[in-house]
Amino acid sequence: MVNAAPHISIKQPAVADAFYPGDKEACTDIVEQCLSSAKPSPVSTPKVIVAPHAGFVFSGPIAGTAYAGLRARAGTINRVVLLGPAHRTPFKGLATTSVDAWATPLGEVPVDWPTLRDVLALPGVQILDEAFSEEHSVEVHLPFLQRALGSFELVPLLVGDASHRDVARALDQLWGGPETLIVISSDLSHFHDYDTARKMDGETSRKIELLQGDKIDGNGACGHRGLGGALLQARRRDLRVTTLDVRNSGDTRGGRDKVVGYGSYAMEYAESARISHDDREMLKRASRAALKFGLEHGREPETQFGSDISSALTAMRASFVTITLDGKLRGCIGSLIAHKPLLLDVVSSAYKAGFGDRRFEPLTEDEIDRIGVGVSILSTPRRMTFSDEADLVRQIRPDQDGLIMQDGDKRGIFLPSVWESLPKSADFIRNLKRKAGLPLDHWSDSLQVYRYTTESFGVK
Repeated sequence: MVNAAPHISIKQPAVADAFYPGDKEACTDIVEQCLSSAKPSPVSTPKVIVAPHAGFVFSGPIAGTAYAGLRARAGTINRVVLLGPAHRTPFKGLATTSVDAWATPLGEVPVDWPTLRDVLALPGVQILDEAFSEEHSVEVHLPFLQRALGSFELVPLLVGDASHRDVARALDQLWGGPETLIVISSDLSHFHDYDTARKMDGETSRKIELLQGDKIDGNGACGHRGLGGALLQARRRDLRVTTLDVRNSGDTRGGRDKVVGYGSYAMEYAESARISHDDREMLKRASRAALKFGLEHGREPETQFGSDISSALTAMRASFVTITLDGKLRGCIGSLIAHKPLLLDVVSSAYKAGFGDRRFEPLTEDEIDRIGVGVSILSTPRRMTFSDEADLVRQIRPDQDGLIMQDGDKRGIFLPSVWESLPKSADFIRNLKRKAGLPLDHWSDSLQVYRYTTESFGVK
């Protein structure tokens, strides 16, 4: 007896020949054009990307910026979790399809049903095929993924009326490891004039880099619910975000009276994130230039961006700059919370380390050529929970964690580099208390400790 092959259900394209070409060759050509024209991404191993979902002639170049860098990870990424906003069918929570595969002009993408069943067990996640019948926010990403990754399995989700916590809970279930990529589908502002859109989209991009999903609504990004959930996970898991490309339909195709904004972003683990060698060298040069300017003019320099500056240097970041003289500490000042682009923050921190660290006299002319400069880029601090000091000591990670300790108006800060001189966790905590102006045996229910990681280079 011959067993019949199981029936495979396939979702056919809903917006081919509308949002992108329905012909295989034409679709391949436009996707390849968008991928090949993209600038190199400063993020080598993103865990989450955010990309737009309009017609390819409008948002394709911006989407290409997000996807081009994934080609190096083809063969490593074999699962894509793709969340798009529901534009046409209102519903509560999150929804997926009942099909076994999605079809595009470039072929079929199988659905990862074992993983999808796990997330369907969560409250508020349902199968709702009708919500996908004319929806484009998931479908338009598939040709880019097919060209960038080749073979992969899909976990497709639409986000309806769902809270950021609902989305974050689903993403927590789906997070996986290096084999899993998460894609958040979203456009930015809609139907403003060109200059207004640029201003609005720039502000939304800053909020995304600052992990402020709670401050983004539908006016800033149509996929704000999925984006907000991803940014919650970014806070919890110590990810940092870099804006890769922000343009609008007035830049790509069409008039400038009523434009739609598009942005691409990459989220990577802060602990392993690395900017390029050239960007590191630029930050060290900028630090030295700020110190020389301070000597000559007695004030912090005003810095402007060039047109070709790396997006890694314009990202919103907090930094510390350390100055050494003949191998000994000569100044160290920085910011704990990101409030300006990285290059500007480093310039400001360098000037203050040279002339504003109260532990030292201002830098002098005869010292300037003997100093060393180190830069630390901080991740977003995360508050720790612990029952007592012993529990805190157990949780901190030597050589990885920087700590902020605060109780009332007392505060102390240690960079991870302090582990070199205080390698034992208990000593690290006690000396941090001392720096905060607290007794070594101090403990109270109001004590707060935050951890962060750094990317550090230059002198230590």
